[in-house]
Amino acid sequence: MSKVIVVGGGAAGMFAAVFAAYNGNEVHIFEKNEKLGKKLYITGKGRCNITNTCDMDTLFASVVTNSKFLYSSFYGYTNHDVVDFFERIGVPTKTERGSRVFPVSDHSSDVIAGLTRELNQLGVEIHLHTGVKKIVGRERFEYIELQDGRKEKGDVCIVATGGLSYHTTGSTGDGYRFAKELGHQVTELYPALVPLVVKEWYAKELQGLSLRNVQAMIFDDKKKLYDDFGEMLFTHYGVSGPMMLSASSYIGKIVKGKELRLVIDLKPALTAEQLDQRVLRDFEESMNKQFKNAIGKLFPAKLVPIMLELSGIDPDKKVNLISKEERQQFVRRIKNFEMTITGLRDYNEAIITKGGVNVKEINPTTMESKLVRGLYFVGEVLDLDALTGGFNLQIAWSTAYAAGNSIY
Repeated sequence: MSKVIVVGGGAAGMFAAVFAAYNGNEVHIFEKNEKLGKKLYITGKGRCNITNTCDMDTLFASVVTNSKFLYSSFYGYTNHDVVDFFERIGVPTKTERGSRVFPVSDHSSDVIAGLTRELNQLGVEIHLHTGVKKIVGRERFEYIELQDGRKEKGDVCIVATGGLSYHTTGSTGDGYRFAKELGHQVTELYPALVPLVVKEWYAKELQGLSLRNVQAMIFDDKKKLYDDFGEMLFTHYGVSGPMMLSASSYIGKIVKGKELRLVIDLKPALTAEQLDQRVLRDFEESMNKQFKNAIGKLFPAKLVPIMLELSGIDPDKKVNLISKEERQQFVRRIKNFEMTITGLRDYNEAIITKGGVNVKEINPTTMESKLVRGLYFVGEVLDLDALTGGFNLQIAWSTAYAAGNSIY
């Protein structure tokens, strides 16, 4: 039996503590907040997207950084194992569009309550309002030093401190500092799954407008960095929504200090020729109307004045006077609605952090450090990140299980 110290009481910390306790260890969680699972509470807009029940190929394809490192942990504790676990501890689940799994109640608090109940039943000691200042160990983990100066010795330490996103939940990057102080390399950090900032004036005009079933592509000069189909939202500073959040994970490094081109196809289900025929039909029905009164069927009301402005066609021009060239130019504009990305919003709006403890220095089967024995890293503190849809929590559960289950 080992004395296991878990630094951080979020998703990965609680999960690692549960499985370390199943093996009969003495387990202590040290959490600087007043309660466990503070970030988990706000995930999935407060509903907590626990995991995703897609097939394994899709699961790996949804990991943006270091997916190969997760081979052992994803197979060691699968998305279906996660669902079974929560059902067993009294948190019934349901699967929604895109194979996303939520608690039946739609309350993330039930997920936290289920994990807390399990921790209490297992006798895990939970130390709230207890921040960790330092982790000490050279070749082997020795002890942690608390903010008040007290020292807590242990056989094993699991670092589950999260990243830098949502500072208000206590994610202040402590784990990266601990890792560096213990000789680990931490890769460059960026906010990820975060809204994008654009420079065009019309983003603010379109604030609140949500577009479904559109295609988005992002280019660095002529090089395509991202291409997807789905849903997006305009904000006062730029664009957000599932598709744009996912895009941020691919462009974080590149957009630093340079501008990228965002191209939205507003009608991806139609070819340019088919769209031209559609516009022509609309024009024929509105022959004697002004251009500004003839395009209402093509777009949501909020988008109409912007498309009029960008079309280059006089809004008062009669439809029957619009030339074929003008019409085709308008069609091209619908298929290529362009904006300029100038950056990302900050960590307070980021769902996760990209970058972290270099996984080359971590054993992929157990999450133990290759540099300091008895020291483990799990969850977001590692250089692992994935798209939205429950995949980042699956990384947390699988890596936490790998660590907790390997300690006797």
